Amino acid sequence: MPEGDTIFRTAATLHEWLAQRPISAARTTAPVPIELLVGDTVTAVDARAKHLLMRFASGKVLHTHMQMTGSWHVYPAGARWRRPAGRARVVLEAGERVAVCFDAPVVELLAPGGELRHPAIAALGPDVLVEPLDVAGVVARSRERPPETEIGELLLDQRVVGGIGNIYRSEALFLTGVHPRRRASDVDVGAVVTAAANLMRASAGLEAARGTRPAHVSTLYVYRRAGRPCRRCGTRIEAARVGAQARTAYWCPRCQPA
Repeated sequence: MPEGDTIFRTAATLHEWLAQRPISAARTTAPVPIELLVGDTVTAVDARAKHLLMRFASGKVLHTHMQMTGSWHVYPAGARWRRPAGRARVVLEAGERVAVCFDAPVVELLAPGGELRHPAIAALGPDVLVEPLDVAGVVARSRERPPETEIGELLLDQRVVGGIGNIYRSEALFLTGVHPRRRASDVDVGAVVTAAANLMRASAGLEAARGTRPAHVSTLYVYRRAGRPCRRCGTRIEAARVGAQARTAYWCPRCQPA
């Protein structure tokens, strides 16, 4: 699943390509009246945690969520697409520019003000990429979860903090020396979330994160490195499914004692 930094970069690219341009053609395989956007002008594209929101002059908002499969691409008109046309969920033409959303499970056209009433968007916790990070808000929401909730599960709960996915869960826990199965109530949640925010801001290219190492496959400490030596101490990295979502977490048993 794309994490918050990926959606942030996608929104920035779409905004650069489409902002202040009227939609000249629109089609979708989703059961939404996308034709209502023809003639409407894109005013902004932004990210809300893992949700992408394309805003229009009419007040309408095109909401997409990539989940595990989706992605947005942008092309000059007439250019060859990098994925088969049959996988396109949304196609928006804006003159000589085309934006295509492939494979996204969630495509919704919200009426003006609809995002404020949307059950998933309205319930989101503080966005990990919004500066300043609302650490107090995250901690307060974490205390509303059952006391036995593991920190590895808590970090993926978008109602607590919006935007963190499996990569930054694993890397932030390593950097703070916290085992993913520790009870969140016994952990400095604010420190872990701050570590994730710093990594994600660096990955997103945000100014405040300069000097912070962005996560990259060649520099990741633990994510998808099960069975390989820890880059810090040499101990073999372990992995197991953690939390209600049963997503695989990765950790070093020496650097992150249970």
